[in-house]
Amino acid sequence: MQTAAQTAQALLAAGVARLRAAGIDGAARDARWLLAYALGIAPERVTLVLPDPVSAAQAAGFERAIGARAQHQPVAQIMGQRLFWGRAFQITPDVLDPRPETETLIAAALERDFGTILDLGTGSGAIVWTLLAERSGACGLAVDLSPKALDVARTNAAALGLAGRVDFRLSNWWEAVTGSFDLIVSNPPYIAAPDYSALPPDLRLWEPRMALVPDACDGTGLAAYRAIIAQAPAFLRPSGWLMVEIGLGQGPEVQALMEQAGLNGAHILPDLTGRGRVVAAQARARA
Repeated sequence: MQTAAQTAQALLAAGVARLRAAGIDGAARDARWLLAYALGIAPERVTLVLPDPVSAAQAAGFERAIGARAQHQPVAQIMGQRLFWGRAFQITPDVLDPRPETETLIAAALERDFGTILDLGTGSGAIVWTLLAERSGACGLAVDLSPKALDVARTNAAALGLAGRVDFRLSNWWEAVTGSFDLIVSNPPYIAAPDYSALPPDLRLWEPRMALVPDACDGTGLAAYRAIIAQAPAFLRPSGWLMVEIGLGQGPEVQALMEQAGLNGAHILPDLTGRGRVVAAQARARA
């Protein structure tokens, strides 16, 4: 005797309950995303299919996804992708999951003219590929200390049809960088080492530590900014821009570092919540 197939609504309710029991913030939202993923539909269509029966394979896929999320694995890693600036990027445990706040950096960069770009610590490549997709004709260089992260960035470049416009190099910040650039961008690690253990498990257990905490930890989270900013003027073209994402409250100190390096007009840009999110400054014009 065959049993009736579960409906999507029953699966969703069970998934939400399991995520809530695991202490997952946004359990209902995440369960809906994972149900859409398991069913192979757009998230906005979930409501339309709630009364429909699901296959055993779909139910099993959803159960696996909910089980992973209950262990605090990020939704983007489970689904294998993240939407960023309207484009899908492959995401794995080897790269930082790009946050919506990073779009503040994209918006600021697109206000400037640039033909060449350097992305320091590229990770998934979400920043550099978004900028190149929005600015046809631009090209540049993407570097990272992680070979696995560079593999993800290459995959994303190929998926977007941009692979021919950027060179990839394995590099510890400036180590393998050559040339000069109109725009240098970076979302470096900025979590102070003493704060790492207090991070949410979604970050601490699943995202690469090297993308969160600077290599040369000095207890402030500013080590990467010091390394980046000190040498940036040597790689910026006249009137070129340096733009970096920052952590909460780090704006004034990063701004001061840029001023000390001889960059002009260092200023802090807020994200949509009003928090300082990006510090930008400009190289001196040609004399």
